[in-house]
Amino acid sequence: MNIQPAILVIDDEPQILRALKTILSSKQFRVSTASRGEEGITLAATQQPDLIILDLSLPDMSGIDVCTRIREWSQVPIIILSVRDREIDKVTALDRGADDYLTKPFGIEELLARIRVALRHSSKSADTHQSIITAGPITIDLVKHVVTRSGSEVKLTATEFKVLSYLASHADRVLTHQAILNHVWDFEDSDHVEYLRVYIGQLRKKLETNPEEPEYIITESGVGYRFLTVK
Repeated sequence: MNIQPAILVIDDEPQILRALKTILSSKQFRVSTASRGEEGITLAATQQPDLIILDLSLPDMSGIDVCTRIREWSQVPIIILSVRDREIDKVTALDRGADDYLTKPFGIEELLARIRVALRHSSKSADTHQSIITAGPITIDLVKHVVTRSGSEVKLTATEFKVLSYLASHADRVLTHQAILNHVWDFEDSDHVEYLRVYIGQLRKKLETNPEEPEYIITESGVGYRFLTVK
């Protein structure tokens, strides 16, 4: 008998907790809830859920602090839900370890899709580190440093490959500008975002059917980029 994934929802809005518990339970998830940050941290530690849905505004502490505390000892996928749509809130949450971010009000089908992606990648990470990543006609061999599109090799510079491999290694997750800049160039500030955009543009010209309407290297406005393998 397969054990269904367990989801912990941390939110102080009773109607949100009730709705998510009803909807997620109907999709065969095991659901537990918490309305305060400390309670959520305790449940995360004792129940060890497969995924956490976390609101940023809690009565006793911020969701950012909850995320930071949990990241001290767990890599469980965390999806942020919040009425805050400011770019700084999204960037801060992602930099503190969140895997994804949805702004309220949100579509339940979109949330379910994000949950499936997060659980799938979490499972893969637990089993083994992928060395070959595919997205549509694009194949990236992280070991051999070879990229092909529809079977034909795509020539990339060393820096282009480093940018692409970092995005692909975290496929379907949002990576902030700062995270990419830190990894690729060891820049400790965000003053080089335009520099990064140049390389993203070059990669799109080499990999996308229409670089002006990319299907795989997606811009998360004001936040960063996401390499899509799941549509």
